[in-house]
Amino acid sequence: MTDIKAVKDYFLNLQQTICTELTAIDGQSDFIVDQWQREQGGGGITRVMSEGAVFEKGGVNFSHVMGDKLPGSATAVRPELAGRSFQAMGVSLVMHPHNPYVPTSHMNVRFFVAEKEGHDPVWWFGGGFDLTPYYGFEEDCVHWHQMSKQACEPLGEETYSKYKKWCDDYFFIKHRNEARGVGGLFFDDLNEPGFDKSFEFTRSVGDHYLKAYAPIAEKRKNESFGEREKTFQKMRRGRYVEFNLVYDRGTLFGLQTGGRTESILMSLPSDVGWYYDWQPEPGSEEERLTDYFLKPKNWLA
Repeated sequence: MTDIKAVKDYFLNLQQTICTELTAIDGQSDFIVDQWQREQGGGGITRVMSEGAVFEKGGVNFSHVMGDKLPGSATAVRPELAGRSFQAMGVSLVMHPHNPYVPTSHMNVRFFVAEKEGHDPVWWFGGGFDLTPYYGFEEDCVHWHQMSKQACEPLGEETYSKYKKWCDDYFFIKHRNEARGVGGLFFDDLNEPGFDKSFEFTRSVGDHYLKAYAPIAEKRKNESFGEREKTFQKMRRGRYVEFNLVYDRGTLFGLQTGGRTESILMSLPSDVGWYYDWQPEPGSEEERLTDYFLKPKNWLA
């Protein structure tokens, strides 16, 4: 038995809680609130912060959309769902900081139900969170993964390593042959433990995002930086954009379902750079990011 209202109430509360804490970390800007309706059914609340003291651009999006049939991005993975109506809801966020020493962070929790007359509903949860540093700090990666592991406790001992690997595999920029960041958690199609347990786990992931990110942002937001670090940050943001537009399933799903483009593409940073055949200086912190931090590893070893 699924409880769609309970899921929606949790997602709306999570959006508000996260925005309140991130506003406090920024200390200057607040999120503008943009409520919208979708012609084909449903709508959402987009909250966007720009030109804050800490966050150059960030968005925390809630959406609850529905339709008569699932798009190709969903039925390609699950062909048995073709011809079903659907409801999809979730919270997704990306925060892009000014300071290159503060990582970009991403979090997403979502719930899908696909229905067809005469058949049982098919439902599942998905989501996760991941961290994209520009300059690596060992203790930040360890803390992020400690919180990732803690988030997995409702589903037992093996869950963290399974969903960590899924995250490492998913957030990989194939055409660059490099990871997007230092990973975290990624899960999808979760329904096997039953609704209550799956929902409990999804709540745990949503609730651990701030525990994972807030201490890192607070610790790094006052680090001094110069033009070199900003140039490198812009180049790395370009890799972020490449992943989101080429591989990200949530972006593709949103665009293929006629979703609200402004909300779907709020994850893109405002200031990005592409530099032809850019190479880091040997032995530099920029080289260390890709040679050490962006190689999948057991941060909790």
